[in-house]
Amino acid sequence: MNKPERYANIIPMAELNTKEKRLQPFSVFNQLRQTTPVRYDKSRSCWDVFRYEDIHRILKDPTTFSSIRGLAVKDRETILTMDPPRHTQLRGLVNKAFTPKVISDLATRISTITDELLDAVEIKKTMDIVSDLAVPLPVIIIAELLGVPPEDRNLFKKWSDILVKGPDQNTEEEFTQVIAEKEQATHELNDYFVQIVEQRRNEPKEDLISLLLQAEVEGEKLSDKEILGFSILLLAAGNETTTNLITNAVRRVTEDRTLQQQLRGIPELIPGFIEEVLRFYPPIQAIGRVATKDVEIGDFKIKKGQQVISWVASANRDEAKFAEPDSFIVDRKPNAHLSFGFGIHFCLGAPLARLEGQIVIERLMKRFVDIQFVPNSEMMYIQSPFVFGVKQFTVRMT
Repeated sequence: MNKPERYANIIPMAELNTKEKRLQPFSVFNQLRQTTPVRYDKSRSCWDVFRYEDIHRILKDPTTFSSIRGLAVKDRETILTMDPPRHTQLRGLVNKAFTPKVISDLATRISTITDELLDAVEIKKTMDIVSDLAVPLPVIIIAELLGVPPEDRNLFKKWSDILVKGPDQNTEEEFTQVIAEKEQATHELNDYFVQIVEQRRNEPKEDLISLLLQAEVEGEKLSDKEILGFSILLLAAGNETTTNLITNAVRRVTEDRTLQQQLRGIPELIPGFIEEVLRFYPPIQAIGRVATKDVEIGDFKIKKGQQVISWVASANRDEAKFAEPDSFIVDRKPNAHLSFGFGIHFCLGAPLARLEGQIVIERLMKRFVDIQFVPNSEMMYIQSPFVFGVKQFTVRMT
C-alpha cells in the first residue's frame, strides 16, 4: 500500500507542544512572526508563513498558490480544493443558494432554534456551550438548507469532527491512523448522501441538493461526484467553523465579563464584537496552498510543488496591520482579519456564520444577567492544527 501524502495543514507544529499552548497559541505565533516570519519546517515538509502582508499576497494569488492538492483522502474534490475556471463556475452556482436575501430570511429560524436550545437548559442553570448550543444550531440550519434530516445531527457531528482532525503528535503512525479514519468517514458520508441525492432526483424539494441537481454550468449538469463533494464540504466546513465561532465568542465574554455589560447595554455592538472574536480567536488558524512554480516570499525561494501554510491566526495579530493586536477591542475599525480567508476562496458561508454568531450572543445577553465559566471544568482543545476551538465549555447562567 502506498503511504498517504503528508498534508502539512493537519500535522501539528513542534512549537505547540503542550495543552496550554494549544488552548492559547497566540504568543507562540507572535514570537514566530517576529523571529522567523517565513520558515521551512523539515518535520512537516512545508513552508510556514506568519506575516499579514505575505499571507494576504498568497491568498489573493490562486495562480501561484494553488488549492489543488494530492489529498491523502481520495475522491473528495470540492470547491475548496479547486482552482479556476472550474472553481469559478461552481462557486457562481452555489452562490445562488447563499444570496443575502436567503441568509437574512434565515434569521427568524435561527432565533427560534437558539431559543428552543436555551429553553432546554435554562432550568439546569448550567450548560456545555458546545454540545447544548454551538454544535446543534449550525447543524440543524445546514441540514435544513441541504434537505437532510436534522435528527441525524449526531452522525453529522461525528463525521465533521473526523474530517477536520489531525494527528496529535507528528508521527507516521498517527498520521496514517488519522487518514484511515478520514477515508472511513468520507465513505460513510458519501453513502449517506448518495441516498439523499437519489431521493431528490425522483422527488425534488425546496432545498440545496434539489437546486444542485437541476443546475447547469455551461449547459452541463453537475456530476454526482461534484454534488456529493459540495454537500460534504457544506456539512463539515459549514458547521465546524460556526460551532467554533459561537464557542469562542462565549469563551471571550466569560474571560472579560465587562464585555457582557457592554453588549447588553448596547446591542448594536454585537456585529463588531463578532468580527473581533473572528480576529482574536479565529475558528480556522491556518490555510494550506501548493506553489505552482518557483516563487519568492521575502528572501526565501519556495520551489514548485512545495506546500505553504498561511497562519491566519498569526496574521490577525500582526502589529504591522492592527493597532494593539493583542487587545480585544469590541468596536475595532477597520478590522480586516483573514479568518474567512481572502480572494476567490473567501468562505462561502461567512454571512451565515456571522448571522448565527450574532443571534446567539444577542439571545444569550437578553436572557441571562451573567454567564460564567465553571471553574475547574475541563477544557480540551480540538485535535486539529488548523482549527482553533475547544471540545466542551461549561458555563453557569444567572
